[in-house]
Amino acid sequence: MEIPKEVKSVTEKLKKAGFEAYIVGGCVRDFLRGVEPKDWDATTNAKPEEIRKVFPKSFYENKFLTVTVQTASKDEKLKEVEVTTYRSEGGYTDKRHPDEVMFAKTLEEDLTRRDFTINAMALTPGVKASTPGVVDLFGGQKDLAAKIIRTVGVPEERFGEDALRMMRAVRFAATLGEKWKIESKTEEAIKKNAPWLQAISKERIRDEFMKIIASERAVDGIDLLRKLGLLKHIIPELEEGYGVPQNKHHIYDCYKHSLLSMDYAAKKGFNDHVKIAALLHDIAKPKVKRGEGPDSTFYNHEVVGARMTVAILNRLKFAKKDIEKIAKLVRYHLFYYNVDEVTESSVRRLVRQVGPESMEELLQVRMADRIGSGVPKAEPYKLRHLKYVIEKVSRDPISAKMLKINGDDIMRHLNISPGPKIGQILDILLGHVINDPEKNQKELLAKEVDMLGRLDEKELKVFSQKAQEERENLEVKEDKMTKNKYWVT
Repeated sequence: MEIPKEVKSVTEKLKKAGFEAYIVGGCVRDFLRGVEPKDWDATTNAKPEEIRKVFPKSFYENKFLTVTVQTASKDEKLKEVEVTTYRSEGGYTDKRHPDEVMFAKTLEEDLTRRDFTINAMALTPGVKASTPGVVDLFGGQKDLAAKIIRTVGVPEERFGEDALRMMRAVRFAATLGEKWKIESKTEEAIKKNAPWLQAISKERIRDEFMKIIASERAVDGIDLLRKLGLLKHIIPELEEGYGVPQNKHHIYDCYKHSLLSMDYAAKKGFNDHVKIAALLHDIAKPKVKRGEGPDSTFYNHEVVGARMTVAILNRLKFAKKDIEKIAKLVRYHLFYYNVDEVTESSVRRLVRQVGPESMEELLQVRMADRIGSGVPKAEPYKLRHLKYVIEKVSRDPISAKMLKINGDDIMRHLNISPGPKIGQILDILLGHVINDPEKNQKELLAKEVDMLGRLDEKELKVFSQKAQEERENLEVKEDKMTKNKYWVT
């Protein structure tokens, strides 16, 4: 893997101007492990105003000494390169923000303030990762090879500077791949100081949590949050399900069932709404549980769970539209459906309650729920049959309402009173439009009305019956195609 020319150009121009320049941070970590970085960052001893003189096409709108340099790249990932002046930081009295951000004189000072060893390496552009171009002062390459998350220096000091780093450690363990571990002293410091997380803004916690959720190993990440004492400061309601047994319909406790449901959603690539709904769909079970053993009950857990979901997501500062969508998926995840028992009208009611745009997500939550319960099939015949009925009831019926002309128009046009003739003409017009949709224009249909108006009652009845038969045949054909689509009979 080579460093992109746009990134090299930035560091080379800084060097030509007489400054030091290195690539730093997560992009170095990913570059060294052979993974394409999502973005690129550089550091330099040049002050922000000096960086801007070297790069007129840049902007500087923050207090962290970072200048965003715009390149001419067509690649979205390389259109901007962030260049930050060497910096050190004062105390962190609130465990969130440095009391003061100061210029540092050396690269070593800058790297010393970073969170983990694997993120505290610098790279000299123009050379490959296997050459001496890597500046590694804290054993980052060794930890990278061993798949170890270790703080730079004393763990408590790093977490005291920014308590969110404890969640970041879990996130890296979950997202960097299989077999990544948090180093023992770092892990013990997290367990000891987990309450510090309460000082962090809910928005930052939410964003870090969603990065864990986005991983295919999201389940490992969430369970690690629990083991390290962090989950109780994020979603304590989820941890309340740990060790709470369910009834004869489940083989796992409430907590494990929720995690396995979300695991299926993550591995299937379902969207964030579905993943969070899968995680929270049974969140109320510990609160509503009655009785013990195989016959214990959880009445109304979906209703109470929807309210709890709203409270949890509001606390974590999710957007209102996301809260409404996820809460609705939780509220209706327990919908009843047996092929021979549920009517089309009840399915229409479910579609109205959930919204046509959310039905696929609701079915995905149900599939995740099934797998999380330990059953082998996510989508049995009855769920496929439900998909068929949903599509059937959601489809606009083939009727005269589709026409650009109505009965009142026909009566005015032919100057006649209401009667069977109006319905017969509409049937015939509908037949024409089904065969040729381009005929569904008011002017063209009016001409057809003129011709049909001259037919006698017998002729009109024959044409009307033929049109009705064609429509019924089409409806049967469409229904058969929809059944085939979902493999139902």
